[in-house]
Amino acid sequence: MTDRTILLRRRTALLGGAALLAAPALVRAQEKVVNVYSSRHYDTDRALYDGFTEVSGGVRVRLIEGDADQLIERIRNEGANSPADVLITVDAARLVRAMDANVLAPTRSATLESRVPAHLRDPDGHWFGLSKRARVLIVPKDWTPPKPLARYEDIADPAFKGAVLIRAASNVYNISLAGSILAANGEAAFEQWAKGVVANMARPPQGGDTDQIMAVAAGQGRIAVSNTYYFARLIRSAKAEEREAAAKLKVIFPNQGDRGTHVNISGAGVVRTAPNRDAAVAFVEYLTSVKAQEMFARGNNEYPVVDEVNVVPEVAAWGRFKEDRLNAVAYARNGAKALEIMQRVGWR
Repeated sequence: MTDRTILLRRRTALLGGAALLAAPALVRAQEKVVNVYSSRHYDTDRALYDGFTEVSGGVRVRLIEGDADQLIERIRNEGANSPADVLITVDAARLVRAMDANVLAPTRSATLESRVPAHLRDPDGHWFGLSKRARVLIVPKDWTPPKPLARYEDIADPAFKGAVLIRAASNVYNISLAGSILAANGEAAFEQWAKGVVANMARPPQGGDTDQIMAVAAGQGRIAVSNTYYFARLIRSAKAEEREAAAKLKVIFPNQGDRGTHVNISGAGVVRTAPNRDAAVAFVEYLTSVKAQEMFARGNNEYPVVDEVNVVPEVAAWGRFKEDRLNAVAYARNGAKALEIMQRVGWR
């Protein structure tokens, strides 16, 4: 072997090593893996991820869990070297926040566009809804309201003074609901509604949706505003006292005579710098499959985004309802203004 040959081989080895160091994403992309950053903290989701490994021929799901805002900031800080392929979170406002932070890539998928209704996905494909939760009114079965109670707007009526139990204004589910009401009625009417709700509160906002439901069951108020899956959890609870409390109550789906009941979502988007983009798209598509949608429905008592998938019997017993088809981007973008107004009128 000549000195020239030895020198050329050394240079080739050095250049090859430098290329690997300079392109860690390329190395990661060669693995059979999809890296999922998720703010859904449900143990039942693990079965969802195992199911993807089975149907994908062995692509493993690496899961990083955390608060949605922290995960978005983490992806931004990691930059081009982020291992994140998919971001999953709850509430449309957080998905829009990720999109505005330039974390998510527009994705064109005929599968996703055919399975996910238009109002439950970003028009440009940055994110797609995976499961739904309706925001409803929970009231005692044996209560006769002093006036008709059929719309979100009704809970601001003075007839319901001291009856309303609802979370803090800053709660993401309330912000999204408020964003939809703002879109429907305009700022002036929305501000009057928010004032009316504050005046009708049975107590200052405290706790989560479950706390509002249990307070109604205990007679501390008459109307709890809650996501549907919290009520279903109580109905299906292993604790007798929670089942007994839920048995006293019923669901009202608001605004069935006009725009429909507000629904919020869990959703996912492909990260802009995803090192395993093909696997990421396949994973999000899998989450809208019948098998995965059934797991969403059973695992957390949610509504699937795919119509032909059945909900759990306890949820099915409430019957079908008309949902507000305002695009989730619209009510999410209204959230900041809605929160400003709510806090200005004393909703803490």
